[in-house]
Order: sequence, then structure tokens, then C-alpha cells
Amino acid sequence: MSSMREIKTKITATRKTSQITKAMNMVSASKLRKADKQVKMFRPLVKKVKDIVETVLSTNPDLQHPLLIDRPIKKTGYILVTSDRGLAGPYNSNVFKTFLRLIQEHPSSEDYFVGTIGYKAFSFCKRGKYPLINLESIPSRDEVQFLDFQALSKAFIQMYINGLVDKIVVIHSHYVNTLTHQITETVLLPITDLKTNEKRAVSEYLFEPSAQEILNELLPIYLENTLYGIILDAKASEHASRMTAMKNASDNAKDIITKLNRYYNRARQSAITKELTDIIGGANAVS
Repeated sequence: MSSMREIKTKITATRKTSQITKAMNMVSASKLRKADKQVKMFRPLVKKVKDIVETVLSTNPDLQHPLLIDRPIKKTGYILVTSDRGLAGPYNSNVFKTFLRLIQEHPSSEDYFVGTIGYKAFSFCKRGKYPLINLESIPSRDEVQFLDFQALSKAFIQMYINGLVDKIVVIHSHYVNTLTHQITETVLLPITDLKTNEKRAVSEYLFEPSAQEILNELLPIYLENTLYGIILDAKASEHASRMTAMKNASDNAKDIITKLNRYYNRARQSAITKELTDIIGGANAVS
């Protein structure tokens, strides 16, 4: 058994760690409420843009666009959405496991490359020497900014239009609730989630300058907003995961402190017993 001084030092260090993890838990809980509110406020915008695109396609069923064409897959692009910092439980590792599983399932005839959002994904791909499209880390800060990843999304869109990539998949953590997060593989390109319905088409629509030019402008906007919504959702999942991890760490610290206090009391009792035995032994020797 360790000495009383060593046990006391461990108790003090564990108690300080518990205070830090408790503070981080409270900070993450506050950030989660804000991120969840931001996600809920942004979803109607994405839905409205999607409705407009579907209306244009329904009114003009003959319209075509390269982003809507589903072609044979020869090269796949993956976008990994992770955090900049750790201490978030399995939040980042689950994204990496899903990515590794997908590339292992790749046919040998297919090629792939990776785009990363968040320093953890960038460093992971650097260490693993996976083919990266971005030469530096794209930040995944708490205050998510649209401009942070706009260049990456435009690069992927242009590569798809030029035929350099045939499929783009976003791997991210979807926020369900505080305790539930689902690793999701969202196919960003080609766009396959648009639904056209002739019943919703209105013949009196007049498009200016033209339906095709409107579609050409709307589809990149729809994709960029979809990716932004995914990043907001992943950020909420990150805060929830970090909050849970810090709560578990605080609870574990309390358990450790309880055990250490028990060991300290035993060591103290043993020391007192030893001193009493020495005193009684000395008294008996004198008498």
C-alpha cells in the first residue's frame, strides 16, 4: 500500500481533475443548447431551397444538369467531418472506423481521395498517408462559419462537373439526442434526393432569365447549404459527445476519490495502530 502522503497527493490531483472535467461538462452543455438551436433554425432554409429546386424540375422535366447525372463510379471523394480538439469520447474515432471500412470495401478498380473538416481528420489522414485534396486543415470551430468550408465544397462541385470524381460521400456524426449519435454516410453528389411531381408543376410559372440558368445557380447553393447543415449537425453531436465524456470522467473521478479515501483511512489506521503498539511495547519494557 502507498504511503499516506502519496495517497493524499493522488486525492488532491484527482479532485482538481474532477473540477476541470465538471467545468468542461457545463461548458459543453451550454454550447450544445446553442448548436441545437442553430441546427433547428437552419433546417427550414435548406428545405425551402430544396422545394424551389424540385418545383423548377417539376415544371420543366426536360431540364438537365451535370450534378444530377448518376454515372459509373470510378473515383470516389470522401469528406470527413470531425472536431479540432479531442476529449469527446468516441466522436472522432467512430468517423475514422466508418471511413476505413468504406475504403476496405472499395473494388480494386475504384480510386478515392479525401477532404477533411476538422484538425483531427486532417492529422489522421496525414498519418495514414491517405490522398488529401486540402493541403491544410479546415477548422471546425464552435462558431461554425459558412466561409470556412465554402472553398472545399466548390472544389468538389467543380471536380464532379469536370468528371474527376463520380461520387462524393460525407461521413459525419448525426445528432439524435444527448446520448444517441449515429455515424451517417450522406451522398452529396450526385444529387439523388430531389423528388419531382407533375402535380406540383404550375404552367403559369415564368422564369427569368430561364429555368435552366436558375437551376444552374440553385444546385450549387443547395449543395453548399446541405453541407453546411451537415457540419452544424455534426457540431451539435460533438458537443453532446464531449458533454457525456466529461460527465463520465467526473463520475469516475468521484469513484476514485472514494476509493483513495478508503485507502488513506486504512493507512492512517495502520499507522496509529503501529504507534500504539510501539508505545505499549516500550511501556511494558520499562515496567
